[in-house]
Amino acid sequence: MKAKSFRPIHFILLILLLLGLVTGGFLLSLQGNSVVNEGYVLVPTGGSYPMLLDSLGNDGDHLKNMGKFRNTAKIYGLNKAVRPGRYKLSEGMSYTDVVKMFQRGLQTPIRVTFNNIRTLPQLAGRIARQLEPDSATLAAVLLADTTAARYGFTPETMIAMFLPNTYEFYWNSSPSSFLDRMKKEYDRFWTETREEKLKTTGLSRTEAITLASIVYEETKMSDEMPKVAGVYINRLQRGMPLQADPTVKFALGDFTLRRILNRHLTVDSPYNTYRYAGLPPGPICMPSVKAIDAVLDYDQHNYLYFCARPDFSGYHNFATTLTEHNRNAQAYARALNQRGIR
Repeated sequence: MKAKSFRPIHFILLILLLLGLVTGGFLLSLQGNSVVNEGYVLVPTGGSYPMLLDSLGNDGDHLKNMGKFRNTAKIYGLNKAVRPGRYKLSEGMSYTDVVKMFQRGLQTPIRVTFNNIRTLPQLAGRIARQLEPDSATLAAVLLADTTAARYGFTPETMIAMFLPNTYEFYWNSSPSSFLDRMKKEYDRFWTETREEKLKTTGLSRTEAITLASIVYEETKMSDEMPKVAGVYINRLQRGMPLQADPTVKFALGDFTLRRILNRHLTVDSPYNTYRYAGLPPGPICMPSVKAIDAVLDYDQHNYLYFCARPDFSGYHNFATTLTEHNRNAQAYARALNQRGIR
């Protein structure tokens, strides 16, 4: 019997089989877990593909095999264009998953939180620790007169636009996109219900937030805030100076003062509410939402004075007459002296 000849078709089938095995093996290598260490990779604005490779490091730093990553990157064209952002490498991601994440700009948002802010430069520093723009760049934008005008504020009232909370941003958000988002949140905050309450105070939005900033500095007791706000509303309606100690601290630029003395009251500043009647030019801090709502829901009473309690509980004693207030103030002064607070 003659041996069967090896036909050309057999050779072609053999080649196709080998190619299939090679291709299948390669595709298989793109599947499965490529991530060694979970974590975040930052690609700065204007960053390049080599910078991305540098961030990923060597085999075992973030990915198991950088060679496989580079090969996959070429297939999808990642080596020609990289999108900036903050990307999360998670266990179970294949090389294809990782490459497509970078290629499509599939960032993981950052939860940006800020509160207890006194000034715009302080806000810039807080945001810079969470987003890409540096504090100097952010501060320059926040403090610019043109920025305040663009959003309908003055340089003195600009801080009123920022409501302390937690927001989601992409890491590479620009200063302008950050500000646009904050203005949207500010406008969303002023609901019809809050606008109706605002009318009862006789204040504008920024004036209400300015008063809220004083209330917030006077007491951290949220249940007492409406009562404190009521005192200041009463004084404003009667044309009385607010005589708020926190405004003196702001005027002096010294927030460490634990005791306001007569010599402090002489500072000539529009923020010194002992010398100048009415509200100061703008907020003396970024008040909490509770403090703003306390102004909108202020208690209607006859109190015109309040003084910290001598038990240092954080609460205050309220008075309708100056004589009664002076007794409360003397009791508190004695308590300060006993503790050596000068």
